Amino acid sequence: MAKNGAVGGSSHAERVFRVQRAFTQLGGRAHGPGALARAAELDDSTVYRILQSGVHQGIFVREGRGLYRLGSAAPQLGLKALAHSPAPEAAHALLEALRRATGGLAFLYLLAPFGGAHRQCADMAVGDSDLTELGMTPRAVQTVEHSLRVGAAGRAILAYLPETIQSEVLDRPVPAEAGPGAFRDDVRLLASLDRIRTRGYALGHEECAAGWNECAAPVTWDGLVMGSVLVMKPKQVMTRCPVTVIGAVEQAAAALADLGRGSPSEPDENDSRLK
Repeated sequence: MAKNGAVGGSSHAERVFRVQRAFTQLGGRAHGPGALARAAELDDSTVYRILQSGVHQGIFVREGRGLYRLGSAAPQLGLKALAHSPAPEAAHALLEALRRATGGLAFLYLLAPFGGAHRQCADMAVGDSDLTELGMTPRAVQTVEHSLRVGAAGRAILAYLPETIQSEVLDRPVPAEAGPGAFRDDVRLLASLDRIRTRGYALGHEECAAGWNECAAPVTWDGLVMGSVLVMKPKQVMTRCPVTVIGAVEQAAAALADLGRGSPSEPDENDSRLK
């Protein structure tokens, strides 16, 4: 048993990993050894030694007033892992299968933390459609389509992010180009995130563009939300989202998650949820 009632790790390596994980559990930019020790369930002196060693390795960065944050080695590790995530052709095949199954337009968004948490479109299956039909002007692509607080795809990601990041997103204004159905009230937005976590999917009604409704599901890898998959259809065609579309979107999200874990999953158009 470690000091202050904390449970000590069985090895030095385990303790180091627990300190690294503490940063993700706490959220925010920087933390002191005491807060990290409590989150990692280690004693203060052990955590302090790990932080000092990590500073020399670029894993941690020392800031003023005894605070530390993750260093450049942390995103380098993440980028290395993501470089071997789903092959583009495999992910695109899943989106094409989703488009054919639902008769809508299919998109894959990934969480992009650099410069503040937002989403970026990684791939799409839109057939012969012109994206200007959706109101996706160059300005809208850089505003509405980046926002995590607007649209089913954004909220499907936001619902599974730590509260500290959610608060940062809610502090940003709703883009002026957002559709008439966007959640402009934070209370309603937070309630929608609770529904998403309960259901496992998000529904959007004219949030990103007038005249278009959406269904999205989060793409998670080992419990970490990485993005979302989305289907858009004109509201006159999809006034209410049918269970078949919801099931198809959820199946596509699960298949993309399997690809991210290194378990290739071919799109099965005979699956009952795709009919």
